Amino acid sequence: MYSRRGFLGTAALVGASAVSGRVQAASIPEAPSMDKAVMAPPLHPTSGPDYRPVVTLNGWSLPWRMNGDWKEFHLVAEPVVREFAPGMKANLWGYNGQAPGPTIEAVEGDRVRVFVTNKLPEYTSVHWHGMVVPSGMDGVGGLNQPHIPPGKTFVYEFELRKSGSFMYHPHSDEMVQMAMGMMGMVVVHPRDPAFRLVDRDFVFIMSSYLIDPGTYLPKVNEMTDFNMWTWNSRVYPGIDPLAVRLGDKVRIRVGNLSMTNHPIHLHGHSFNVTCTDGGWIPGSAQYPEATTDVAVGAIKAFDFVADNPGDWAFHCHKSHHTMNAMGHDMRNMIGVSRADLAKAVGKLAPDAMVMGSTGMAMGNMEMPAPDNTLPMMTGAGQFGPIEMGGMFTVMKIREGLAHDDYRDPGDYQFPQGSVAYEVETPTDAPARHETPATSTPPAKAKDSKPMKGMKM
Repeated sequence: MYSRRGFLGTAALVGASAVSGRVQAASIPEAPSMDKAVMAPPLHPTSGPDYRPVVTLNGWSLPWRMNGDWKEFHLVAEPVVREFAPGMKANLWGYNGQAPGPTIEAVEGDRVRVFVTNKLPEYTSVHWHGMVVPSGMDGVGGLNQPHIPPGKTFVYEFELRKSGSFMYHPHSDEMVQMAMGMMGMVVVHPRDPAFRLVDRDFVFIMSSYLIDPGTYLPKVNEMTDFNMWTWNSRVYPGIDPLAVRLGDKVRIRVGNLSMTNHPIHLHGHSFNVTCTDGGWIPGSAQYPEATTDVAVGAIKAFDFVADNPGDWAFHCHKSHHTMNAMGHDMRNMIGVSRADLAKAVGKLAPDAMVMGSTGMAMGNMEMPAPDNTLPMMTGAGQFGPIEMGGMFTVMKIREGLAHDDYRDPGDYQFPQGSVAYEVETPTDAPARHETPATSTPPAKAKDSKPMKGMKM
């Protein structure tokens, strides 16, 4: 829920650059905070130009106030605790109570003032990724502005020159601060509310962490070997489902501030990529996809009509990105006799469990785990274990949902005869690759000769 931090009347104020003249510290707006990892309802504008607001997976949009011609926001950079999914929490850095921070929404042409208060133990800054701003407002500490010291408040002021999908993140001790979760999305709506209008507009940002089982703090110097692949710092089954009304035109905006690319795949539909962090893509340049690759530091927004009812998987198509706390050094034991191996291992470790001789299906396994970690694969559906983690959730397309109703509608009720079903397996057919008892070895071709260098 939102909470009020009160006015920061005594905070020191240093402008990143002069745009409209200095504002006084006493006029800093209050800083709302969110302590729940749930999707907040869309924040409809109460003044200024109208727009269709977005909803953020397991997140919220930052409230603002009008001060003359300026739309004012207040970000607080601070340590936070983020629940990745029930059973695991992490000590991160973020904004206004969460990591990632709240989504900032405004309108093309708005004059925006963003106050940033630093409650971290080191200096920070805010870069407005993809946005066209004056050089002194770009947020690269040391290059465009002084770093924001702990306990101080800076203000960024700029006019929003173009609409689209953007991000914010530090450019101070960037590797550490982003690895700790400091990031968020910015959505600038078109001045014309009819431009590229959709019925439902979802947004989230992707990040990755290495958090050893039983611990709470990410390893910030890691480059490749992550074990938590997150959407808005949540992993399945902790990621919100996307509730959509049948027939809605839907937009999904995906930002990537992890350390690798992600091929994002939606089942049951195709879509057109309509926007990047560089701007809107002309209709003549769009083409249908069912999977779109989101590169590091990039944003993809894609649109489609939800015309196929059901429960549809929505995920990164790198299989190890739909797992949690994965053991990357596990041996492949498929085909190894489990009984013989268990006997040998049992002499050294009586409590050990031999796994993987027939694959790694884990839906029905129960085994002890360290505190504050999650199973590699988890989640359950109406037909059994889903066996997913990480960057996975479900789009639930239903008839009759109310316009702003984003609640989980529950399991899909499949029409009679529309679910894959079992048929009787023939018992008199030979098993695959089995040679019938009456067959004879194939005759050797008369003129066949060994290839040079081969032994026959």
